[in-house]
Amino acid sequence: MGDGKQGAMVIGLPPQQNPITQIQAKLKEIETGFKCWLSKQSLPVEAAVSTATGAAQGAAIGGLMGTLSGATPVPTPPPGSALNPQALASLQQAQALAGGPLIQARNFAVMTGVNAGLSTVMKRIRGKEDVESSMVAAFGSGAAFSLVSGMGGPNLAMNVVSSGLFFALIQGALFKVGEKFSKNAGPAVDPYYARTGSMLSTLGLQQYEKNFKKGLLTDSTLPLLTDSALKDVNIPPGPRLLILDHVQRDPELKSRRV
Repeated sequence: MGDGKQGAMVIGLPPQQNPITQIQAKLKEIETGFKCWLSKQSLPVEAAVSTATGAAQGAAIGGLMGTLSGATPVPTPPPGSALNPQALASLQQAQALAGGPLIQARNFAVMTGVNAGLSTVMKRIRGKEDVESSMVAAFGSGAAFSLVSGMGGPNLAMNVVSSGLFFALIQGALFKVGEKFSKNAGPAVDPYYARTGSMLSTLGLQQYEKNFKKGLLTDSTLPLLTDSALKDVNIPPGPRLLILDHVQRDPELKSRRV
């Protein structure tokens, strides 16, 4: 008899929560929420924010690369020497790739910022994110990188075009490869169920997200959840209790419920 009660108490306990899973779910929720907010802004605002965030990420990467390569001396021509165009181009390339943290941060900030901004504009104009849009953004970022870094030969226009084309071809190839891998990956996070997915992941009940979607119980309906609504989408009693308890304890959902 006592064993039966003890078993019932054990069954009633909530599943052990993995803190790493909780953090990942929360970060994913924040990322999805930011993307949803950004997509509702005007094109200039979205492009400006995308450019700024892309530039910040590029600056961090470039600064790190510049720090790691700081021990490598930057080549300089001997005093009074005259270099032929090919040698000068090679020297400029070496200087562009071997600069210090500030130089690399600037170069990568321009490259990634331009790429992110152009990608946003092309996606808004074309209504989709495809290989053509990706290559246009890459061409712009390659051209901008060649201008700001000074990498290339004496013919500035030719160097800008060739760098842009090189970046575009590389990006196009990577996009196609990514498409093949994405077919085998799981579905993208649905913005209407971002908070729902995060909640279920926190509770260890990810398998019931399909039940929410089947019943159209989106993030906006979370403050309105009832036991009967969860029962209608075939969620068992134990998980229903955990979900309702979580909703009642969540300060944000609780305030929206009032």
